[in-house]
Amino acid sequence: MNARIHSWETMGSVDGPGMRYVLFFQGCNMKCQYCHNRDTWSPSGGRIVDLDTITGDIESLSGFYKHEDGGVTASGGEPLLQSEFISNLFDSVHNMGLTTAVDTSGHVQLNDMVKSVLGKTDYLLLDIKSFNEEVHRKLTGVDQKLVFEFIDYLKQIKINIWLRYVFIPGYTDSNDDCRNLIEFINLNKNIKRVDILPYHHFGREKWLKMGYKYPFENQRLPQHDEIEFFKSRLKESTGVIVK
Repeated sequence: MNARIHSWETMGSVDGPGMRYVLFFQGCNMKCQYCHNRDTWSPSGGRIVDLDTITGDIESLSGFYKHEDGGVTASGGEPLLQSEFISNLFDSVHNMGLTTAVDTSGHVQLNDMVKSVLGKTDYLLLDIKSFNEEVHRKLTGVDQKLVFEFIDYLKQIKINIWLRYVFIPGYTDSNDDCRNLIEFINLNKNIKRVDILPYHHFGREKWLKMGYKYPFENQRLPQHDEIEFFKSRLKESTGVIVK
Protein backbone atom coordinates (compact mmCIF):
# COMPACT_ATOMS: atom_id res chain seq x y z
CA MET A 1 0.00 0.00 0.00
CA ASN A 2 1.28 3.46 -0.97
CA ALA A 3 0.69 7.07 0.02
CA ARG A 4 1.74 10.44 -1.32
CA ILE A 5 4.01 11.98 1.28
CA HIS A 6 5.34 15.53 1.24
CA SER A 7 8.01 14.95 3.90
CA TRP A 8 8.59 13.54 7.38
CA GLU A 9 10.27 14.54 10.61
CA THR A 10 11.75 11.90 12.87
CA MET A 11 12.12 13.94 16.06
CA GLY A 12 9.02 16.13 16.19
CA SER A 13 8.27 17.76 19.55
CA VAL A 14 5.25 20.00 18.86
CA ASP A 15 2.75 17.70 17.13
CA GLY A 16 1.39 15.76 20.08
CA PRO A 17 2.85 14.43 23.34
CA GLY A 18 6.41 13.25 23.72
CA MET A 19 8.84 12.78 20.86
CA ARG A 20 7.10 11.96 17.58
CA TYR A 21 7.61 10.70 14.05
CA VAL A 22 5.60 13.20 11.98
CA LEU A 23 4.40 12.33 8.49
CA PHE A 24 3.30 15.26 6.32
CA PHE A 25 0.82 13.87 3.79
CA GLN A 26 0.51 15.48 0.37
CA GLY A 27 -2.77 17.09 -0.71
CA CYS A 28 -5.18 19.53 0.96
CA ASN A 29 -8.80 20.52 0.32
CA MET A 30 -8.54 23.88 2.07
CA LYS A 31 -6.81 26.87 0.57
CA CYS A 32 -5.72 28.84 3.63
CA GLN A 33 -4.47 32.26 2.59
CA TYR A 34 -1.69 32.22 5.19
CA CYS A 35 -0.66 28.59 4.71
CA HIS A 36 3.01 27.95 5.50
CA ASN A 37 2.94 24.63 3.62
CA ARG A 38 1.68 25.86 0.25
CA ASP A 39 3.64 23.11 -1.47
CA THR A 40 1.44 20.43 0.15
CA TRP A 41 -1.79 21.48 -1.60
CA SER A 42 -1.52 19.53 -4.85
CA PRO A 43 -2.69 15.90 -4.51
CA SER A 44 -0.24 14.90 -7.24
CA GLY A 45 2.83 16.38 -5.58
CA GLY A 46 5.20 14.89 -3.05
CA ARG A 47 6.61 11.39 -3.42
CA ILE A 48 5.02 7.95 -3.40
CA VAL A 49 6.10 5.93 -0.35
CA ASP A 50 5.00 2.41 0.56
CA LEU A 51 3.66 1.38 3.96
CA ASP A 52 6.43 -1.12 4.72
CA THR A 53 9.10 1.54 4.22
CA ILE A 54 7.41 3.92 6.64
CA THR A 55 6.67 1.30 9.31
CA GLY A 56 10.21 -0.03 9.05
CA ASP A 57 11.64 3.44 9.56
CA ILE A 58 9.38 4.09 12.56
CA GLU A 59 10.25 0.75 14.13
CA SER A 60 13.98 1.40 13.78
CA LEU A 61 13.51 4.62 15.79
CA SER A 62 10.75 3.44 18.14
CA GLY A 63 12.99 3.53 21.20
CA PHE A 64 13.00 7.33 21.01
CA TYR A 65 9.20 7.49 21.05
CA LYS A 66 8.31 5.19 23.95
CA HIS A 67 8.58 7.86 26.61
CA GLU A 68 6.02 10.47 27.67
CA ASP A 69 3.31 9.04 25.39
CA GLY A 70 5.36 9.60 22.22
CA GLY A 71 4.56 8.06 18.87
CA VAL A 72 3.47 8.92 15.34
CA THR A 73 1.54 11.93 14.03
CA ALA A 74 -0.17 12.12 10.63
CA SER A 75 -0.11 15.73 9.46
CA GLY A 76 -0.18 17.52 6.12
CA GLY A 77 -1.65 18.87 3.98
CA GLU A 78 -4.82 17.13 5.05
CA PRO A 79 -3.86 13.60 6.15
CA LEU A 80 -7.41 12.23 6.30
CA LEU A 81 -7.61 12.43 2.51
CA GLN A 82 -5.41 9.31 2.61
CA SER A 83 -7.25 7.57 5.42
CA GLU A 84 -6.86 3.97 4.25
CA PHE A 85 -3.08 4.24 4.44
CA ILE A 86 -3.22 5.89 7.86
CA SER A 87 -5.63 3.28 9.23
CA ASN A 88 -3.18 0.52 8.31
CA LEU A 89 -0.22 2.53 9.55
CA PHE A 90 -1.85 3.14 12.95
CA ASP A 91 -2.41 -0.60 13.41
CA SER A 92 1.35 -1.09 13.11
CA VAL A 93 2.10 1.90 15.34
CA HIS A 94 -0.10 0.55 18.13
CA ASN A 95 1.55 -2.85 17.78
CA MET A 96 4.86 -1.10 18.49
CA GLY A 97 3.43 0.27 21.73
CA LEU A 98 3.36 3.87 20.46
CA THR A 99 0.58 6.46 20.45
CA THR A 100 -1.12 7.86 17.36
CA ALA A 101 -2.14 11.41 16.52
CA VAL A 102 -3.80 13.15 13.57
CA ASP A 103 -3.42 16.86 12.79
CA THR A 104 -6.48 17.84 10.75
CA SER A 105 -8.73 20.75 9.79
CA GLY A 106 -11.78 18.46 10.00
CA HIS A 107 -12.83 19.50 6.49
CA VAL A 108 -13.38 15.94 5.25
CA GLN A 109 -16.27 13.65 4.41
CA LEU A 110 -17.03 11.37 7.36
CA ASN A 111 -16.80 8.11 5.46
CA ASP A 112 -16.12 4.68 6.99
CA MET A 113 -12.37 4.89 6.41
CA VAL A 114 -12.08 8.29 8.12
CA LYS A 115 -14.05 6.86 11.04
CA SER A 116 -11.69 3.89 11.08
CA VAL A 117 -8.70 6.22 11.48
CA LEU A 118 -10.40 8.23 14.23
CA GLY A 119 -11.15 5.01 16.08
CA LYS A 120 -7.40 4.32 16.15
CA THR A 121 -6.37 7.88 17.04
CA ASP A 122 -5.16 8.61 20.57
CA TYR A 123 -4.79 12.38 20.09
CA LEU A 124 -6.69 14.56 17.62
CA LEU A 125 -4.96 17.86 16.82
CA LEU A 126 -7.83 19.95 15.47
CA ASP A 127 -7.07 23.17 13.58
CA ILE A 128 -10.00 25.56 13.98
CA LYS A 129 -9.66 28.43 11.51
CA SER A 130 -12.57 30.64 12.62
CA PHE A 131 -16.05 30.37 14.12
CA ASN A 132 -17.31 33.14 11.83
CA GLU A 133 -18.66 31.71 8.56
CA GLU A 134 -17.66 34.73 6.45
CA VAL A 135 -14.15 34.89 7.90
CA HIS A 136 -13.73 31.12 7.60
CA ARG A 137 -14.63 31.21 3.91
CA LYS A 138 -12.31 34.17 3.30
CA LEU A 139 -9.38 32.48 5.06
CA THR A 140 -9.84 28.96 3.66
CA GLY A 141 -12.00 29.14 0.54
CA VAL A 142 -14.57 26.71 2.02
CA ASP A 143 -17.55 26.85 4.36
CA GLN A 144 -17.79 25.28 7.84
CA LYS A 145 -20.35 22.53 7.18
CA LEU A 146 -17.98 19.56 7.04
CA VAL A 147 -15.93 20.89 9.94
CA PHE A 148 -18.87 21.04 12.33
CA GLU A 149 -20.17 17.66 11.21
CA PHE A 150 -16.69 16.34 11.99
CA ILE A 151 -16.72 18.01 15.42
CA ASP A 152 -20.13 16.52 16.25
CA TYR A 153 -18.72 13.08 15.49
CA LEU A 154 -15.70 13.72 17.73
CA LYS A 155 -18.09 14.35 20.62
CA GLN A 156 -19.71 10.97 20.04
CA ILE A 157 -16.45 9.02 20.15
CA LYS A 158 -14.98 11.10 23.00
CA ILE A 159 -11.54 11.39 21.45
CA ASN A 160 -8.85 13.48 23.18
CA ILE A 161 -8.59 16.83 21.35
CA TRP A 162 -5.75 19.30 21.28
CA LEU A 163 -7.25 22.43 19.72
CA ARG A 164 -5.08 24.63 17.53
CA TYR A 165 -6.13 28.21 16.82
CA VAL A 166 -4.19 30.64 14.65
CA PHE A 167 -4.29 34.15 16.12
CA ILE A 168 -4.52 36.60 13.20
CA PRO A 169 -5.02 40.32 13.90
CA GLY A 170 -8.20 41.54 12.24
CA TYR A 171 -9.48 38.03 11.55
CA THR A 172 -9.51 35.79 14.63
CA ASP A 173 -8.56 38.07 17.53
CA SER A 174 -11.75 40.00 18.39
CA ASN A 175 -13.77 39.86 21.61
CA ASP A 176 -16.40 37.84 19.76
CA ASP A 177 -13.73 35.43 18.52
CA CYS A 178 -12.51 34.91 22.07
CA ARG A 179 -16.03 34.43 23.47
CA ASN A 180 -16.86 31.96 20.70
CA LEU A 181 -13.69 30.01 21.37
CA ILE A 182 -14.38 29.89 25.12
CA GLU A 183 -17.94 28.70 24.51
CA PHE A 184 -16.72 26.04 22.10
CA ILE A 185 -14.12 24.73 24.56
CA ASN A 186 -16.63 24.58 27.41
CA LEU A 187 -19.17 22.73 25.27
CA ASN A 188 -16.64 20.12 24.18
CA LYS A 189 -15.39 18.35 27.28
CA ASN A 190 -13.01 16.17 25.27
CA ILE A 191 -10.80 19.22 24.53
CA LYS A 192 -7.75 18.75 26.76
CA ARG A 193 -5.46 21.49 25.50
CA VAL A 194 -5.55 24.66 23.37
CA ASP A 195 -2.55 25.97 21.45
CA ILE A 196 -2.79 29.62 20.40
CA LEU A 197 -0.54 29.93 17.35
CA PRO A 198 0.53 33.48 16.46
CA TYR A 199 0.26 34.25 12.74
CA HIS A 200 3.67 34.50 11.04
CA HIS A 201 5.10 35.19 7.58
CA PHE A 202 7.31 32.09 7.42
CA GLY A 203 5.41 30.53 4.52
CA ARG A 204 5.74 33.59 2.28
CA GLU A 205 8.92 32.43 0.54
CA LYS A 206 7.32 29.13 -0.49
CA TRP A 207 4.44 30.98 -2.17
CA LEU A 208 6.84 33.27 -4.04
CA LYS A 209 9.17 30.42 -5.03
CA MET A 210 6.21 28.56 -6.52
CA GLY A 211 5.26 31.64 -8.54
CA TYR A 212 2.26 32.71 -6.45
CA LYS A 213 1.48 36.04 -4.87
CA TYR A 214 1.35 35.74 -1.08
CA PRO A 215 -2.20 36.86 -0.12
CA PHE A 216 -1.25 38.07 3.37
CA GLU A 217 1.67 40.21 2.20
CA ASN A 218 0.45 43.23 4.18
CA GLN A 219 -0.94 41.40 7.19
CA ARG A 220 0.54 42.69 10.43
CA LEU A 221 2.01 40.30 12.97
CA PRO A 222 0.38 39.97 16.39
CA GLN A 223 2.00 41.63 19.39
CA HIS A 224 3.08 39.59 22.40
CA ASP A 225 0.75 41.40 24.80
CA GLU A 226 -2.25 40.81 22.50
CA ILE A 227 -1.60 37.09 22.46
CA GLU A 228 -1.02 36.86 26.20
CA PHE A 229 -4.25 38.77 26.97
CA PHE A 230 -6.19 36.43 24.66
CA LYS A 231 -4.64 33.41 26.40
CA SER A 232 -5.38 34.81 29.85
CA ARG A 233 -9.08 35.06 29.03
CA LEU A 234 -9.11 31.43 27.93
CA LYS A 235 -7.33 30.32 31.09
CA GLU A 236 -9.77 32.23 33.29
CA SER A 237 -12.88 30.88 31.57
CA THR A 238 -12.01 27.25 30.74
CA GLY A 239 -10.51 24.29 32.54
CA VAL A 240 -8.07 23.27 29.83
CA ILE A 241 -4.33 23.69 29.35
CA VAL A 242 -3.63 26.81 27.24
CA LYS A 243 -0.28 27.13 25.48
